Amino acid sequence: MIKLTINGIPVEAESGTTLLEAAEFYGIPIPTLCHHEGLSPYGACRLCLVEIGVSPRTKLVSSCTYPVEQGLQVRTASARVLRARRMVLELLLASCPQSKVIQDLASAHGIRQQRFKQEHEDCILCGLCVRICAEQMMAGAIGFRYRGQSRSIGTPFDSQSEVCRLCGACMYICPACQLRCTFSEPDKAICGGCANIPAPCLSGGQHDDMMCFMNPCVACEIPKP
Repeated sequence: MIKLTINGIPVEAESGTTLLEAAEFYGIPIPTLCHHEGLSPYGACRLCLVEIGVSPRTKLVSSCTYPVEQGLQVRTASARVLRARRMVLELLLASCPQSKVIQDLASAHGIRQQRFKQEHEDCILCGLCVRICAEQMMAGAIGFRYRGQSRSIGTPFDSQSEVCRLCGACMYICPACQLRCTFSEPDKAICGGCANIPAPCLSGGQHDDMMCFMNPCVACEIPKP
């Protein structure tokens, strides 16, 4: 067993376990977008970033692809981690502002305004549809093509694939296909209508090394007089 520390808590995990799997096993939430149970790790969205190492020599890694290491110190909700996640979410919102999944994640991370130009893309290149088609449906009807800014998902030669069974799994798992009403004005780009009002944090969220990672917030469990 590999011994490591997550948010100051000594934990153990089997060799080959990812940081995301270890954190989830111990009930420590890490937001993800391109990760899905039953599919191979991809590390595309970078939303599951965590901070590893000892200050001042720390770095951010994607927890869905990084394996546990002996003696590793991991922080899942440090100030640096949350800043990076918010930036990732703002960029995702600029690409696909109408996605309900991305909007809910943005609201949960305290993002109330979209600072970047909205592109209204129909794909964020998370690779979920490609992996579920190949690994669960055993078809491989779609895949990535081209590189850089031209990178996209489609069928070979843009023609209907003979192995596609029209099962709809790609649409079911796609976060960009789960649409919600949206606005073109930056200050109204995030609906937040389905998000809960955040509870007051006991610490006020003023930490640097470790922000609040409790879900639900421990302040909600305090009995009212």
